[in-house]
Amino acid sequence: MKKITIEQKRHSLSHILAQAVLEMFPDAKLAIGPDIDNGFYYDFDLPRTLIPEDLPILEKKMKHIIKQNQKFEKYEEPMEAAIKFLKATKQDYKIEMAADLKGEGEKKISFYKNGPFVDMCRGPHTDSTGQIELGSFKLDKIAGAYWKGDEKRPMLQRIYGLAFDTPKELDDYLNMRKEAEKRDHRKLGKELDLFSLHDEAGGGLVYWHPKGGRMRNAIETFWKGEHFKNGYELVFTPHVGRSWLWQTSGHLDFYKDSMYAPMEIDEEEFYVKPMNCPFHIMMYKNSARSYRDLPMRWAELGTVYRYEASGVLHGLLRVRGFTQDDAHVICTIEQIEDEILEVLRFSLKMWKAFGFKNIKAYVSTKPAKSVGDEKRWKQATKALQKAIDQEKLECEIDEGGGAFYGPKIDLKVKDALGREWQMTTIQFDFNLPERFDMKYIGMDGKEHQPYMVHRALLGSLERFFGVLIEHYAGAFPVWFAPVQVAVLPVAQAHEKYAETLKKELAGAEVWVDYMNAEETLGKRIRNAEKLKIPYMLVVGDKEKKDKTVTIRDYKTKGQKTVKFTSFLKSITEEIKERKL
Repeated sequence: MKKITIEQKRHSLSHILAQAVLEMFPDAKLAIGPDIDNGFYYDFDLPRTLIPEDLPILEKKMKHIIKQNQKFEKYEEPMEAAIKFLKATKQDYKIEMAADLKGEGEKKISFYKNGPFVDMCRGPHTDSTGQIELGSFKLDKIAGAYWKGDEKRPMLQRIYGLAFDTPKELDDYLNMRKEAEKRDHRKLGKELDLFSLHDEAGGGLVYWHPKGGRMRNAIETFWKGEHFKNGYELVFTPHVGRSWLWQTSGHLDFYKDSMYAPMEIDEEEFYVKPMNCPFHIMMYKNSARSYRDLPMRWAELGTVYRYEASGVLHGLLRVRGFTQDDAHVICTIEQIEDEILEVLRFSLKMWKAFGFKNIKAYVSTKPAKSVGDEKRWKQATKALQKAIDQEKLECEIDEGGGAFYGPKIDLKVKDALGREWQMTTIQFDFNLPERFDMKYIGMDGKEHQPYMVHRALLGSLERFFGVLIEHYAGAFPVWFAPVQVAVLPVAQAHEKYAETLKKELAGAEVWVDYMNAEETLGKRIRNAEKLKIPYMLVVGDKEKKDKTVTIRDYKTKGQKTVKFTSFLKSITEEIKERKL
């Protein structure tokens, strides 16, 4: 018995949905209905607007079709006969799709039939509707979608469905999604007062609030320190550059749609930078370079700006202005393997420092169209694969999936919910060194072109913060928590002692929030818990007399009373050692 894939089940469910919609709306016009990650959808032109209450009705009809165990039967029709059939059924969108296929030279069109329902489709499907387990799917939501994604074409109604092999997998996914909603970085960012976004002032541009600024400072300070330890130099580059720079780099030829419009300065066109690399190359070319100068490792937390359509902007995860965790390694052929291994080890160390341990590598190799000679591609790809093997990382190869200018490694990390995020990129570039005529003098006294590697460990700080917030659900490790300690006097009589503690904590560079006794102690404790502050220090008569504090631990929910000096020593060590 052949195995039925989840993709076949999902695609079959899209047909079953369309059949149910036609039962409910006989005049419905069908568009497209593919399988997608976690489920399926189908686009319809309907006589009325759907409402959420329609979904359970359609779902009930789908279950009835599944119970009938209708067979999926494939057949083909010559092009003209197929178009004639589609016209007879008044399926205008299918007629247009058939005409497109005819224009591409297709001679036949395939159809799938189950029960009374027939749909133009390539397949594949399950053998019958009964092979889909009841309870393993759920109609999820309704959305609008332009026909062929063109805003000048009709707006259709899209019904999304979720589908898995078993009801348990569906339940697990729904529970995970419910947890993900609680962890949504946009919601937590507002609740914890970390950042905001203001469409009226410019969509996709992030405003970092003081508490978010504290977190960012802690992470940037750690980032810079680790880079110095790993032999990097920090550089700073302008935010704008003359059009010549972007013409030479190729951005104006291949990337202009993602760049902001130019500005005129001294009768010259300038562009806000979408990337930092051309600036680093200009600094490299500022002096004659020898093999003795290499490798060069230059890192920058450089803010760049890229135009993204408003419809794809999403909190911190998709923005228009962001700070790249950027670096470029410029080296000789002899240094490639060591440098790639060093970059990979550095990446893994950084991710583990933030508590991410489930990491997988994806290697993209040479595509059909590329620049740079074959020898360089082979050396670069070998260096990437060797580094992954030495670190014993789980790996997938994407044959031919590299950029035209070089192979790369992408590292994807899994968060606390098991969701995979693409973050680190280690990308060879044979294009820019050629375009900018980068050279160094080798041991033989001759000019050579260096190897150049683009490297982003965390990706961008904005996207990294979004992932970090959701991974920890806002309950951060102490070393980068926006507020590390809350001091709560029981009553006004204890405020002077509490203020003394606040000053000592602040003097030890601990981020402290002082909650005076204007509100009840219970309410202040609840507020501190909502803010997910790691430690609350409650002080009353006994604590004031004994120079102690009663600690309430957010993570463990435990409570104990200790000398304040002991707590201060403990928390400063926890911050210094960056404990998770």
